[in-house]
Amino acid sequence: MHIFLGSDHRGFELKKQLMLWLNNRQVTFTDCGATEYTPDDDYNDYAKQVAQALLSSEDPESYGVLFCGSAQGMAMQANRYNGIRAAVCYNSTVAAEARSHNDANIACIPASNPNISTADILTTFLSTPALPDEKYQRRNHKLDE
Repeated sequence: MHIFLGSDHRGFELKKQLMLWLNNRQVTFTDCGATEYTPDDDYNDYAKQVAQALLSSEDPESYGVLFCGSAQGMAMQANRYNGIRAAVCYNSTVAAEARSHNDANIACIPASNPNISTADILTTFLSTPALPDEKYQRRNHKLDE
């Protein structure tokens, strides 16, 4: 498994915490930026970098994780790429359904909500398989048409 990470200034500290968490669990990752705190950066740039890296990855068990204030902008930008299914995951229930029903490959996590557990969300996201049911596969295929 390989994780591609990205954040703007609002998600920068949360991404740094997640990098330590991933290191402690020996999960490989690539930091696609921001690599330093820049208060006027644009989330779009990092969402594009993560989406492109994920699409270029030869590891079928690769995922992306994006952080910004609401996570909405990151999801909107990443979802402009055919083959990307980015979901805003603000709790573990949503993360599980994003994976199982929608085969989401990028978790967009809001940094502006201090009451969420990023570790719980990411653990759920990474451990939940996509359901093989025909209806889910059909619906997900339509996203890329």
